[in-house]
Amino acid sequence: MNKIITQDNQNEKQISASIRKFFTRFHVSSALKAANAYKTKGIPVIEIFQYLFILIFSNRSMYMNLLVGRNAPTFAKDTVYRFMKATHINWIRFTTILSARIIQDAVVPLNNPDRSHVLIVDDSIFERSRSKKVELLAKVYDHAKRSYRFGFRMLTLGWSDGSTFLPVNSVLLSSEKKKNRINEATQMDKRTVGYKRRALSMTKGTEAMLELLKAAKTARIPARYVLFDSWFSSPKSLHAVKEIGYDVIAMIKKTPKMHFQYDGDSISLTEIYKRNKKRRGRSKYLLSVNVDAIKDGKTIPAKVVYVRNKNKRKEYLCLISTDISLSEEEIIRIYGKRWNIEVFFKVCKSYLKLSKECNSLSYDAMTAHTAVVFTRYMMLSIESRESQDTRSLGELFLSLTDEMADITWIQAFQLLLQLFRELLSDTCELSEQKITELMETFISALPVFLQKRLKAI
Repeated sequence: MNKIITQDNQNEKQISASIRKFFTRFHVSSALKAANAYKTKGIPVIEIFQYLFILIFSNRSMYMNLLVGRNAPTFAKDTVYRFMKATHINWIRFTTILSARIIQDAVVPLNNPDRSHVLIVDDSIFERSRSKKVELLAKVYDHAKRSYRFGFRMLTLGWSDGSTFLPVNSVLLSSEKKKNRINEATQMDKRTVGYKRRALSMTKGTEAMLELLKAAKTARIPARYVLFDSWFSSPKSLHAVKEIGYDVIAMIKKTPKMHFQYDGDSISLTEIYKRNKKRRGRSKYLLSVNVDAIKDGKTIPAKVVYVRNKNKRKEYLCLISTDISLSEEEIIRIYGKRWNIEVFFKVCKSYLKLSKECNSLSYDAMTAHTAVVFTRYMMLSIESRESQDTRSLGELFLSLTDEMADITWIQAFQLLLQLFRELLSDTCELSEQKITELMETFISALPVFLQKRLKAI
């Protein structure tokens, strides 16, 4: 055992085996480099990212770690702030590359070839109500609470096989309407990634969705269908997603303003429903019809399935699929996978401190924070899948937190052993070999679980 334990080694030992395995196996460092996050000199980017990644499992913020001097990084806090605010790092590319690696290396090879892989699009509120000086802060409508909030709409693209959900990429949407933006973007070079992500944040949600899908397509993430809620559904969206190379299965509004071609007429979904006889009994759906979605003279055949609303028996929901070869039951089953993204939002907000951990006013820092949270979820998701763990992702998170606490305790115990060894060397006339033998005898007398933990770090 060495007499001097460097701070670098201590930081390395604070990382649990699960986290270390995840970073090594999926080459997080090279994914960062591919996203233009690397340095030619100074602190390696992977060390900064790794420190931000494990903060959540230590139950302390960086500020508190620096204040008490425990689990403090070997680099200055300004190094972390500069990294978070970097305008040259493409965080959409980073999370897309990392998720693609996990999907292709760890998930798809274990699946049945006939299994349907899907991409899911949805948004959730990224609230920043405590500060009015946040860059690009906007007044956004929260559909869940039916009220306006200060913050962003976190538009997220995820991947699922029905069992495992992995976030692919996201963008924090401000508002395309200037009157709803509390603050404007910082002026910068239009050629930078930072400028482009700010411009993307001020576009419509449907346009931003297409950019996220294009990134997934470039990364060759295997998926045939794109699922989304009625907020993104329109003939225009169906055509745009189809051009990228995906089929759509989505819920669609029963608005009289949206028309489809049916029996030679351009009519709304409610009118189509009135024209047809409904299925009787307790079948899952009431009606199924083939329509044409027309936009700018181009036509896409689609199947509309009218599904019973279990909450209100007298009402119905409309699902639309651009793959008309699917049966009605299959359309309903595949669309059910969309629920996975709701679980993802819940875990990120309840356990991974989405939006609460980052207090920066910089739009770049908030984007970087989102990427860190996404990476944490990827690790929990793949850990749950491969261990066939019956625990929820929240329980797995708490287990990793306990593991981090155990490592800190074992590290303190190891330091006591080191001090004991130094005292023996200074006060007793014993050879180095004899001291080593005494230490090994002492360690062998410890409980087995302590011995295993000491050997693991």
